[in-house]
Amino acid sequence: MTSWFEDPSWPRASEWLGTVSSLSPGEKLVVLGAPLGRQSITPGRCDLAPDAIRAGLRRFSPFDLAHQRDLRELVVRDAGNLPIEQSTPEASFDLLAAAVQQALATAEALVLLGGNNSITYPACCGMGIPLEKCGLITLDAHLDLRHLEFGLLNGNPVRALLEKGLPGDNIFQVGIQSFANSADYVADAVQAGIHVIPVETVAERGLPEIIRDSLCKLSARTEAVYVDLDLDVMDRTFAPATTGSRPGGLMPRELRAAAYECGTHSAVRVLDIVELDPTRDRDDVTLLAASACLLSFASGLLGRIRQGKEQYG
Repeated sequence: MTSWFEDPSWPRASEWLGTVSSLSPGEKLVVLGAPLGRQSITPGRCDLAPDAIRAGLRRFSPFDLAHQRDLRELVVRDAGNLPIEQSTPEASFDLLAAAVQQALATAEALVLLGGNNSITYPACCGMGIPLEKCGLITLDAHLDLRHLEFGLLNGNPVRALLEKGLPGDNIFQVGIQSFANSADYVADAVQAGIHVIPVETVAERGLPEIIRDSLCKLSARTEAVYVDLDLDVMDRTFAPATTGSRPGGLMPRELRAAAYECGTHSAVRVLDIVELDPTRDRDDVTLLAASACLLSFASGLLGRIRQGKEQYG
């Protein structure tokens, strides 16, 4: 032991993520950075988020106490960052969609580290199946249904997916906040058949139950589910690094539980974590919540894989 800080009995989650550096036929999880930060409604540095989230993993161990799982048993590959820091959402569409499809060809699941929320549109299109057969769950304070006349923004990926062919009935939007959306866009969501679940309903029913119910319904009528985790769904106290968070949002513990539930379900192929601007953070509170969500999803995925082995030997 060279120092108290480098304790071999206290491994770090950052070491787990850095274990596999090349394609592995046995990989189960791929982590890919999508540092798209331009064309945000409020300008910021979301392009810095992927590396910041990775750095945040050094503050965590890979052991999930609640579920008695060591993530070192899960084969993971860090695929680095796509070179899209200076790109627009439209210009990076093909590269991002192709990267998602390539990752899913070898892995059970993919975690995309955004970047702003505009990555959800090309990434969902890149799952390799028709949008009519895709499901989408958003954890977000906002509906993201702004119009497209100014191009793809972090405020309109759901609108873009609807217009591309994703059925509204295949979309569950969880944690939507009052006074953070307009009446016109709420009406658009209702007309499209989107399932809008306000944060007040989350408080009444509990987030894990809502996620399980949404996944159950979507898996019955779709081939794969994409989960968009916008960190501004959290209460402003815990998400100062997001420009869109409001008082009254979700707690970090709730978001970790939701990420875990998504990891356990076989229908979920992609989780994105978006809207983190590290330059706006306070005491790394938003950053650490993002890193914890990545780990929680991975723990759920490990449970999914273990259960599959038990069922099929």
